[in-house]
Amino acid sequence: MTTEATRRETYDAGMKVRQEVVGAEYVERAVAATTDFTRPMQELVTEYCWGAVWTRDGLGRRERSMINLAMLTALGKPTELAAHVRGALNNGVTPEEIQEVLLQTAIYVGVPAALESFRVANEIVAEHIA
Repeated sequence: MTTEATRRETYDAGMKVRQEVVGAEYVERAVAATTDFTRPMQELVTEYCWGAVWTRDGLGRRERSMINLAMLTALGKPTELAAHVRGALNNGVTPEEIQEVLLQTAIYVGVPAALESFRVANEIVAEHIA
């Protein structure tokens, strides 16, 4: 996004990217589950994560997806990892590339973290292939 973009434009661009990457159904469920308490977080994620960062030109969506898989593995966040495995597949990352990313994480962040990510990704990849 350009620095001239309004917050609403950034939010709208973020919502579009978010739906394209993790799927409209996933986003609709997240939005439907939003409460007054969680609304600020949903807005922040959509505006800044998806709108201000994912729309930048410096990296493509494939690369951003692969980076997210590695970071979510390192952080031990399987729920978010599952969403981003789906997103990675939507962004053209192959199951073999996902496998390579997770193998790489085993070396740098630890085998237990990578094993958990393999478990999560295996289910998503199997659904994708079926």
